[in-house]
Amino acid sequence: MPLPKRWRDLTRGAVGSAPERYGVYELGDGNGAVVAVDWGVLRDELKDALAYGSGEQVRWEACATKAEAEELAAEHRERTGL
Repeated sequence: MPLPKRWRDLTRGAVGSAPERYGVYELGDGNGAVVAVDWGVLRDELKDALAYGSGEQVRWEACATKAEAEELAAEHRERTGL
């Protein structure tokens, strides 16, 4: 099950609007297929994804704690088969 958020184009604007909090994020290709699920400080992680061309689209969910982000990412990886 993917994150219950809409895809956004992975652009500087999207990265700039990401919170500087722990969270889980999904990267997608141009067709909306999930290509990666990871966690970390969202803005930092998305800066790297943008710089390395890791995906064309992104969606994320902020979490209250690092542990919550890790756990949610593990659940989403399992559900998506990544």
